Amino acid sequence: MRISFCCTDTTPEPWLQGLRAALPDATVEIWQPGAAAADYAVVWAPPQRFLDEQSGIKALFNIGAGVDALLGLRLPPQTRVVRLDDAGMSVQMAEYVCHAVIRHFREFDAYEADVSAGKWSYRKPRLRADFPVGVMGLGVLGERVSRALAQFDFPVRGWSRSPKAIPGVQCFSGDAGFNNFLAASRGLVCLLPLTPETEGIMNRTTLSRLLPGAYVINVARGGHLVEDDLLALVIKTLVGRNTAVDVHAIEDVIAGAANQSGEDNRNVARMAALLAGQRHH
Repeated sequence: MRISFCCTDTTPEPWLQGLRAALPDATVEIWQPGAAAADYAVVWAPPQRFLDEQSGIKALFNIGAGVDALLGLRLPPQTRVVRLDDAGMSVQMAEYVCHAVIRHFREFDAYEADVSAGKWSYRKPRLRADFPVGVMGLGVLGERVSRALAQFDFPVRGWSRSPKAIPGVQCFSGDAGFNNFLAASRGLVCLLPLTPETEGIMNRTTLSRLLPGAYVINVARGGHLVEDDLLALVIKTLVGRNTAVDVHAIEDVIAGAANQSGEDNRNVARMAALLAGQRHH
């Protein structure tokens, strides 16, 4: 049995050592153009040339949960794709999302700002019942995140393509349940796979259906979120809250420390301002 290792931006030695120790009778090699045909491959974002040359490969073992890099390639028709379901990632994801939700809910960033300014200000405790958290994507990671959030007594909603039943989580499914899921969520966590159907799923239409004061945590792929639309909603909300501000006096909009030209040579912040109905100066 011959195994080819083709993982972009990955240190190969630990993988090669582990595979050779577990499969002493197999030949395990780093793929190079023109290499001998392999039976199986361990991959991460392989180039199309690898698949073109290894057209007889039986299965690709992806070293991560995300397979969107493979879905954009032309795979041999007989090749099966095997990906990680968990491998320790679900508890790490649950920790991260719970930290992000609690940090926002408890206003820890505002307390940090007070500490930096050398002052103290009282903030009325919020009710968890007023902060339902919606989780988009209820696979292995999404289910673990949903269960973890429920342990902190947040009302948890979940949405998936097919029906799911998770104790302590109000589950919605399919297109029919999507709008109701959004309307019942104030926090929104995205854990969906990136597919043609989910690309740009967080846009002006969907985000505007969330409860007022929504908070978005995208721990999936960047392609799920339309950044212009998110920023446009933020600008529109801020202007709506501050009615004494003359919107025509706003000369420019700066979005944090982001590259204002963006990857495609657009001024992202100004585009968002236009989408929010602000006059261009």
